[in-house]
Amino acid sequence: MTGGSILCIDKPQDFTSFDVVAKLRGMSGIRRVGHAGTLDPMATGVLPVFFGRATKACDILPVQDKRYTARFQLGLTTDTLDITGRVTGTSGRRATTEEVQRAAASFVGETLQVPPMYSAVRVGGQRLYDLARQGIEVERKARPVTIYELHLTGADEDKQEFEIDVLCAKGTYIRTLCADIGNLLGAGACVTFLRRTMAAGFTIEQCITLDEAQRLTDEGRLQERFLPVEQAFSRLPSVRLNEGQTRRFLNGAPLNASRIGPLAGLPDTDVSVTGFDGTFLGLGGIDRAADSFKVKKLFAER
Repeated sequence: MTGGSILCIDKPQDFTSFDVVAKLRGMSGIRRVGHAGTLDPMATGVLPVFFGRATKACDILPVQDKRYTARFQLGLTTDTLDITGRVTGTSGRRATTEEVQRAAASFVGETLQVPPMYSAVRVGGQRLYDLARQGIEVERKARPVTIYELHLTGADEDKQEFEIDVLCAKGTYIRTLCADIGNLLGAGACVTFLRRTMAAGFTIEQCITLDEAQRLTDEGRLQERFLPVEQAFSRLPSVRLNEGQTRRFLNGAPLNASRIGPLAGLPDTDVSVTGFDGTFLGLGGIDRAADSFKVKKLFAER
C-alpha cells in the first residue's frame, strides 16, 4: 500500500495509546506509526493506528465524531473522574432512573465542558495530567463541545449504577460528562467503565485485539488486516484524474478545476483523489475563483 495503511485495534484496559503504538511498531517492523484519538488507560475500544505515509492522515481525518459506552456510579467522586482515582467525596443522594434520564438528556446539543485535570490538554505549555500528578490543580477554561446523541441504556437503582451510549464531537470528555450529570443530580459521579465503539469512522467490528495482532504477526499475516489509508476518507467526494492530470498532481502542480468534470457538482470541500490507474493519490482542494484544483495532502509516492 504505497499511501500507507491503517490497523484498527481494540485497545485493552490498562494500556496507554502510546503502549499500543509501541507494540505495533515492534510487530510490524514499521518505524512511522501513529494513532488517532487518545484513549485513557482504563478505557477500551476503537483505536485506529496508522502506518508509514498514512500517519499524515492523523490530523486531517474528515470524521472526528466518536461513540462511547460508559457506566458511572452516582454518589462517588474521584480526582480522576473515574474509578481508578483517589476518592474525593461521597453522597447519600439517590436518583431514580427517570431523574438520571432527564439529567443526561439535558446535555444533548452544544454545551460547555471544563477539561479534567487528568487530560492531555496543555495549559501554559504543560499537559494537565503532568501537573495533576504533581498535585497541582490549575484553572481551566470551559470549552464548547457537542453531544449529538445520549441514551440511557442501563440502570441499577439499587447500586446507583447507570450506563449511557454517547455520540459526540471531537474534544468531548466522557468522564467530565458523567461527572456533570452527577453534579446536576446533586450526587456527583465517576466513570466505572468506558469503551469507545467508533472513532474516525471506524467501528469496533473492524478491530482486532493486540493478542490477535501478535498471533497474526507470528504467522506472518498481520498485513492481511491492514486497511488502505483511503478508507479514512471514504466519506469525502472523490474524483479520478486522467494520466496527464495524475502526473501534474503528483508533482504538486495545480490543475484546472473546470477540466475535471466531476468537480463541477461538488461542494467546496476536500476531495479524495485517485489516479488514472486507480491508485489513491491524496486530497485536493477546489478554488473556484481561480478555477484551480490543488494538492492539500499527498499520500502516494511520486
